[in-house]
Amino acid sequence: MSAPEKSSCQVSPTPALRGVLTVPGDKSITHRIALLGALANGETIAQKVLVSDDSRTVLRVLGRLGVEWTLAGDTLYILGRGPQWRAPEGDLDLGNSGTGIRLLAGLLAGQPFTSRLTGDASLSSRPMNRIRDPLTRMGVAVELEGEGGRLPAVIHGGRVSPVEYVLPVASAQVKSCVLLAGLFADGLTTVVEKRPTRDHTERLLQAMGVPVETDGLRVTIRGSGSAGPVLPARSWVVPGDFSAAAFWLTAAACLPGSDIEIRGVGLNPRRTALLGVLRRMGADIEIVPDDNASACETMGTLRVRGGALRGTRVLENEVPDMIDELPLVAMAGARAEGTTVITGAAELRVKESDRIESVATGLRAMGVEVTTQPDGMEISGSSVLRGGGQIDSHGDHRIPMAFSLLALAADGPVTFTDVGCVAKSYPHYWDDLQRLGGSVEHRSGN
Repeated sequence: MSAPEKSSCQVSPTPALRGVLTVPGDKSITHRIALLGALANGETIAQKVLVSDDSRTVLRVLGRLGVEWTLAGDTLYILGRGPQWRAPEGDLDLGNSGTGIRLLAGLLAGQPFTSRLTGDASLSSRPMNRIRDPLTRMGVAVELEGEGGRLPAVIHGGRVSPVEYVLPVASAQVKSCVLLAGLFADGLTTVVEKRPTRDHTERLLQAMGVPVETDGLRVTIRGSGSAGPVLPARSWVVPGDFSAAAFWLTAAACLPGSDIEIRGVGLNPRRTALLGVLRRMGADIEIVPDDNASACETMGTLRVRGGALRGTRVLENEVPDMIDELPLVAMAGARAEGTTVITGAAELRVKESDRIESVATGLRAMGVEVTTQPDGMEISGSSVLRGGGQIDSHGDHRIPMAFSLLALAADGPVTFTDVGCVAKSYPHYWDDLQRLGGSVEHRSGN
């Protein structure tokens, strides 16, 4: 049984992890299919979706916009309304979903009504100027009512103008926001990236017949004007979330004697940079591609065997393809011989928590020497990890998951507080940790 909201748990040392797993469906792809399915005409069916707090939040918001949907296990049925949605009554609360709010903002830009978007305390602390600025350039009035360009966001949808927009920061979410708004523009909308970012939106749009062209760092979409695009409903199979699989890859790599196999994982090359980093640290990783014609992206089986690791350096050009996995690189660095350096990752400071500080605080609590910079950190590998302490999640799902892996190699149990946030992306994480041989004790909520 998964840990309840607001609960804590204790993870005890474990010699090795072994077993076979499938991981939840990819969160980024699940959200994109839900949004595009809502925009399509007819019934969209998506199998193996992520059923999580974030996913349900996005679906509830779509319901407020007049879109009918049903979840049966991990299969999602969406009856799309076509490009014109129903004006909502009251605010649209996106909870903690950063992906949901940024992508939805792009689609709402083309709707002939006003929407007010809100979120929880964590989402409300994150910068929203980065979506207001391009939408404003596209002729859409966007007001950010929170201090410093934060939520709530009021979007006065309607006529959208095509634009060429140069991303000031590498962000797949902002790129997707602009491209989705561009569906309602009359002409070509182009996003110019500094570095390539995740391309799930482009792949899904192309599969639905939307003209998308990629030329180096330029991504161009041809809009359909204010009437909006005519998209066909279709069936999808969502690959397993690589970011979820990454926890088990790192756990096994850090524990000599471990042997884990993860099946049906998405292998989009814009998501899998962690594989290269772990391999150069000495991890033994085998990749076997699947032949699944129904999948919306490449899938495969990953097998990792534990052994000795050595420190490495993660450079700025690697960061966009592994931004969510950088806390795991820090965990591997704590177990590796030598020093591990992460640079060019200032974006970590504006995630669900300031992940540079959250990770550094947890590492120091476990006896690991770490120094931080504005855009990264330097970790000195430690042969002895101190247990017996307590690590706060900071409301950030990736923090307790990452440190639970390090706790397996500590000299005593480690307690994690407020772990309910893990359900945001991986509802059965603690169950899977136990299934692989980890020792987890859940405690009552406070």
